[in-house]
Amino acid sequence: MRVYSAVYTRGLRRYSTYRAATLAGILTNSVFGCINAAVLLALFSVRPEINGYDATDAVTQVFVCQALIATVAIMGPPLDLGERIRSGAVGTDLLRPVPLLGWWLAEDLGRATFSVVFRGVPTFLVGMALFDLLLPGAPGHWALFLVSVALAAVIGFALRYLYELAGFWILDTRGLWAVVGLVGPVAAGVLLPLNLYPPAVADVLRALPWASMIQIPAEIMLDKETLPGGTVAGGLAVQAGWAAALLLLGGRLTSLATRKVVVQGG
Repeated sequence: MRVYSAVYTRGLRRYSTYRAATLAGILTNSVFGCINAAVLLALFSVRPEINGYDATDAVTQVFVCQALIATVAIMGPPLDLGERIRSGAVGTDLLRPVPLLGWWLAEDLGRATFSVVFRGVPTFLVGMALFDLLLPGAPGHWALFLVSVALAAVIGFALRYLYELAGFWILDTRGLWAVVGLVGPVAAGVLLPLNLYPPAVADVLRALPWASMIQIPAEIMLDKETLPGGTVAGGLAVQAGWAAALLLLGGRLTSLATRKVVVQGG
């Protein structure tokens, strides 16, 4: 555990050095949040309720999304693992006395912790200052939301790890990133809350892991009946299930990939 703690701390410190990038990210997320909120407010001025969502619900989800988008890294940045696989430097990583998956998970959780505190919270406060957002009233509800955020960060890592791990077979993962960079935000509820899609489409998107990164945390904050099972516990169970399944898959594929390592050039 001391090794994982040290790696986690390293990830936290590494991203804390990018102060200008953090400020730029807060500004970017806040501006895009305001634009998306304005569009949705115009929509709900014509139709006050859509599939259980009203204007306040939608605007709240917009700023939950903007607060979490860097934490779950749904559009990147990629892990350095893909480049290390391509260059062969992953051979050094495999010599470490800890599993490859555990090492990268610990480091990425350090990054996610920094992002949620120093980028996500300020972005959400901007939303609170400019719009009427629906906030949980009970401390216990806030605690459940934080658990949901933690699970979302793990799911985000696991998906990115799988994308990068594909480099053992396809060498260059940039094409894969181009595809998931388009699919992920749509399926997660970044572009629009999934409730605003036709129910048949929304049901399909909810069945995918990306929904557990944005849509479910937002619905847990809002305590919506559209959560799996209609309860916060149902939403957390789905997130925990995806986190466990993706990490197990990542561990299995890592074992398969590292049985024989071939480094380009010899």
